[in-house]
Amino acid sequence: MNQQNRRDFLKGSGAVLAASSVSWSASSYASILGSNDRVRVGVVGCGDRMKSALIPSFMQHAKELNFEFAAISDLWNSRRDEGIAYIEKLGGARVEAVRNNDELYARKDVDAVLIATADFQHALHGVEAVEAGRDAYVEKPTAHTMQDARKFLAAVKKTGKIVQIGTQRRSTPSYQKAAEYIQSGKFGEIVMVEMTWNVNQPGRWRRPNVVPLLKEEDTDWKRFLLDRPYEAFDARKYLEFRLFWPYSSGIPDQWLVHQIDTVHWFTGLPHPRSVVANGGIYLWKDGRKNWDTMTAVFDYGPLDDLSKGFQVQYTSRFTNSAGGVKELYYSNGGMIDMDKQTVTPTGGLTARAGAEMNMQANLLPSFSLVEHAEATSTAADTGADPQTSANMRNWMECVRSRKTPNAPIEAGYSHSIALCMTVAAIQTGEKVTFDDKTQQVCAGGRTYA
Repeated sequence: MNQQNRRDFLKGSGAVLAASSVSWSASSYASILGSNDRVRVGVVGCGDRMKSALIPSFMQHAKELNFEFAAISDLWNSRRDEGIAYIEKLGGARVEAVRNNDELYARKDVDAVLIATADFQHALHGVEAVEAGRDAYVEKPTAHTMQDARKFLAAVKKTGKIVQIGTQRRSTPSYQKAAEYIQSGKFGEIVMVEMTWNVNQPGRWRRPNVVPLLKEEDTDWKRFLLDRPYEAFDARKYLEFRLFWPYSSGIPDQWLVHQIDTVHWFTGLPHPRSVVANGGIYLWKDGRKNWDTMTAVFDYGPLDDLSKGFQVQYTSRFTNSAGGVKELYYSNGGMIDMDKQTVTPTGGLTARAGAEMNMQANLLPSFSLVEHAEATSTAADTGADPQTSANMRNWMECVRSRKTPNAPIEAGYSHSIALCMTVAAIQTGEKVTFDDKTQQVCAGGRTYA
């Protein structure tokens, strides 16, 4: 982040940060776990993401790093039972089940937690965790309202707990190498970024076989809603929350944040200067409220110099998978393709094109971003996704060392700004900006807290 951007951003967020500075005392240091102490971890939300990715990733490193599961907190009794059985299946010791987070944090045998609840719950569950004195691995998105994002940032800064956000690209060697290459200046100034996330999956985020099994008496609907407006129990909104606002924005909450986070990371820019978006529900008319197709265009650049910058074009659809998942960074000299994990001179300035302006050719060398990449430890074969496994290991190591993890709360706060701007663009149809002084999203003459 250049110095002017940093000053403007921190000046605006000062109210959030000033009350949350950490003062390390003797008692603070005494609370740091020693290298021989076993770290006992609680599960908050034992749904699909937890079971398919976070638990396997944790188990891959648990024995080596002396971690173990202690308890599962989930509002639905069925998921608690399934979680206990799943951890045992992967070789873990039998854990206890609790009905909610109040019961979880009343326990003395839980040092840290993994949080993978509904999208709108992440920030508030993160606040609960750190204020209860626990380190936390918190799935993305961090927050899709700025109010929740500010609360979470302030709570982490105040408590000094170790928080890793689930944007696992930050722990992936090829992405780390791309970040280093761009930040070295060798790539040149970014002139454009194109991102896609396309699938053809009518069942994506649907749970038609599970929805009929969920009964209101088997869970705690009011606790599920947290501070969102009350509405009658709806099993679809509980289990298929990604299709319904205000529980998720769908595509932006789930996919956009992964990719837009790399823009902030690679460039040091804290958030977009503006966002516009368009889309709709064009094919899967199954009662969902969130779009099945969208395009958003972001303007990025120095906050104090509008003559410099670049666009990020983001497209995503559920209705045709052509194009897949791609992240393409362009400079005048070529391209970084994060799908192929390569740097090439593709599209760079040739000698012929530059001749009439007396410009020399500007063509990047070709090389792979995965050469010499260090392999992630595979202490146990749990079928874990390599990126999530690396991010989980980094968090576990930081819980011991008290170092800042690869995807810290500040990264989550920045992607939350981009996310909240996108949501406002979707809901208003307006060009959306961000006020650094008030830390609020602005659209159509209105501010969104």
